[in-house]
Parts: sequence; structure tokens; C-alpha cells
Amino acid sequence: MDSIEFCAGAGGQALGLERAGFLHAALVEIEADYAKTLLLNRPRWDVRAADMNEFDGRAFRGMDLFAAGLPCPPFSMAGKQLGDKDERNLFPAAIRLIDEIRPRAIMIENVRGFLSAVFEDYRGQLKLQLKKLGYVVDWRLLNASDFGVPQLRPRVIIIAIRNDIASNFDWPSPHAQNPPTVGQTLYDLMATNGWHGASRWANCANEIAPTLVGGSKKHGGPDLGPSRARQAWASLGVEGRSLADDAPPRDFVGMPRLTTRMAARIQGFPDEWQFYGRKTTAYRQIGNAFPPPVACAVAQKLMTALSSKSIFAMKAA
Repeated sequence: MDSIEFCAGAGGQALGLERAGFLHAALVEIEADYAKTLLLNRPRWDVRAADMNEFDGRAFRGMDLFAAGLPCPPFSMAGKQLGDKDERNLFPAAIRLIDEIRPRAIMIENVRGFLSAVFEDYRGQLKLQLKKLGYVVDWRLLNASDFGVPQLRPRVIIIAIRNDIASNFDWPSPHAQNPPTVGQTLYDLMATNGWHGASRWANCANEIAPTLVGGSKKHGGPDLGPSRARQAWASLGVEGRSLADDAPPRDFVGMPRLTTRMAARIQGFPDEWQFYGRKTTAYRQIGNAFPPPVACAVAQKLMTALSSKSIFAMKAA
């Protein structure tokens, strides 16, 4: 199965799709540093550092999957929720590209605010547009913690599947077991430099993490978010006002800070995944990412749905 992905970011969704068995025909990302992250980890991927608004999708007509992690600020409850009046809203570009590409299935990730009552009419319009293009549309709020990721991170996943195969799709079920706590997840990284307090800290950090906040170019830096988020991190024994360059030294006293590698693990990235750029740029990529385990869980169900049609067609032949 092949896919084309837009707003690919640091590769969270792309990595999840890869794990589910999808091949990447192209990944489109406007931020040059983020595109470099993708190539740093997968040199053979066809990464296009391009604006989605200007991209011509006709050369990719007939893809199995159209995937995207569209910008969140137009719908985020932390912002002004301008929706279609926000210049960063890329749903119109997505609809145009879907019309050009006519994929068999569509997978779009966005923030919980997309489901706000204020956007009810807009959601209806999107559903109608996709219906006219021949797709059955559904969306669901999924928590990353239900799929093994050690943070809550609620995200809306929009799925649209071509009419003739829509009945093959089922949403993934939450894992039977709870995800690891922050302490269990990060103990070895916190203890890298021999910190004497690592075990005690890990035992106290006995809950999952609050949602990582990546910030934007205009707002936010290498910190763990606004006051409420920092308070939640403080309850886990983590200082959230900034990020560290390295793990705590042997005789460190106080609340440790996260490194970008620790944040990436909280987000569900494998330790070998690298992020291009300095700390602020790297953390912004991590904090805004789609956790790979969640992307994989949904993509596996899409793979099954798309494969089921192929098997049926072979039997009919």
C-alpha cells in the first residue's frame, strides 16, 4: 500500500504508517528543518519541502492513502479558534488535493478543539465535501495513553474511506493494559549520568504525563507549556520552565528537567529517531508530533480495510 502525507512534521505519523506497512510515495512539509529531520532518519524517502497550498497532487492520483497532520491553531482551545477564518487552516487545501489525488482512504489528525460546538457547521461542510467526492467520513477522539503512550494527548482522527470499501474499516481498540508511568518511561535516561536520586524520582513520577505542548514560531520555546501544564509536570517531579541539555549529574538536588530525548520518548518516538536543529527547534518538532503508536494503530486498521477489498476482488476474479 502506498501513501502520500502532508504536514509531515518530524515524522510521527509517517513512522506509524511505516510500521503498519505503508510505503511513502512522498512526504510534504513546509518547514525546512522538519524536512531535514525526515531525511536524517529515512534518506530514501521522497521528502518535499513545499507549501501544501501550492502543491500539485495530480501526479499522485490513485494513492491508497492520503495522510495529514493539519495545523492545530485554527481549532485549538488554547487559541482564538478562528477555524476557517484562520489563514493557517489547511482543510481547503486538503480537500483540493484529495480531489486531485482521489486516494482510496484518508487519515487526518487534529486537536480536540476540532470537535467544539463552535465548529459543528464547519464539520458538516467538510463531511459533505468529502461525501461528494465519494467518501464515507467518520472521526473519533483518541487518547494516546490508550495505545501505550505515557501521556494523555487526546487527538481527533478523521477517517474517510471510498464508498465501496468503507464497511471494511473498524476503529482500533484501546490496549488492555495501562501505559507505563513517566518514572518507568524515563528512569534509565534520568540515571544516565549516575544521578543518585533517579530511583526515588521515578517512584514518585508514578502517573502518565500531561499533554506535551510544542508551541509555534510566534509563541512558545523549549518549555513544557503554560502554567497549568507546568504545574502538572511539577506534580510528577519535573521542572517544566525549560529543557535540559543533558540528564542530571550524580549529585543533583531538586526537580530535574526533561531533555529533548526524554520528551521524544514520552511522545512515543523510538530512541534512534533523530531531530534536526537546536533544542528549541527540536522540541517544537517533538511537542507538535502525532505519536507513532497511535498513528500505527489507526493505520493498521486502514491497511486491513484496504487489503480486505483486494482479497475480495481476487476471489471474485
